[in-house]
Amino acid sequence: MTLTAHETVTRLGYAGLAPFVLLAGLMWLVDRELLPFVSIALGGYAATIVSFLGGVHWGIGFMKGQAAPRFHFVWGVVPSLIAWLALMMPAYAALPLLGMVVVACYVVDSKTYPAAGLASWLSMRLRLTVVATLSCVLGAAAV
Repeated sequence: MTLTAHETVTRLGYAGLAPFVLLAGLMWLVDRELLPFVSIALGGYAATIVSFLGGVHWGIGFMKGQAAPRFHFVWGVVPSLIAWLALMMPAYAALPLLGMVVVACYVVDSKTYPAAGLASWLSMRLRLTVVATLSCVLGAAAV
């Protein structure tokens, strides 16, 4: 059975929620001495995803060639820079910040994806955003 590109992206997108949910749950279940390690894992994963979401805009920009709005390239680095700063913060501050950046990425994507022909992905992106953000916030609440 060969999956279509749409099926592959959908499966990978939802599978990408597993570390969010698992790590957020572990934040509430592990012994206090293990909490720093789990919070670093959750924050690191969230920072990686945030960077990926920004990087998509470089792909959109390159796809549009010389006609690409500079916005895609400028915005594309903003989530990565914020994620990098968050990695230096304590978990109680970093995780909510990363959750907010995930939401900000969705807001930007909801305004820019239609012009790039990617509007059909927004419903999935919204669901992914909700779970990722809740995971970050619930993880922070456990600290």
